Amino acid sequence: MTSDLDSLPKIGAPATRALHGAGYTTLRQLAGVPRSDLARLHGMGPKALGILQAALEEHHLGLG
Repeated sequence: MTSDLDSLPKIGAPATRALHGAGYTTLRQLAGVPRSDLARLHGMGPKALGILQAALEEHHLGLG
């Protein structure tokens, strides 16, 4: 999986809406954000969190 820091990876529509609703539109913005904060968003599940973490790790970044 190759991800771009200026977009979000392919995750489910509910998770994408949750991120957009919280103001996150790029992968770069998620670096360092606590995983627990994202998990509280309605529509964000463990699978989406795993995909986001893996995409960040490709760039030597991660969730907080």
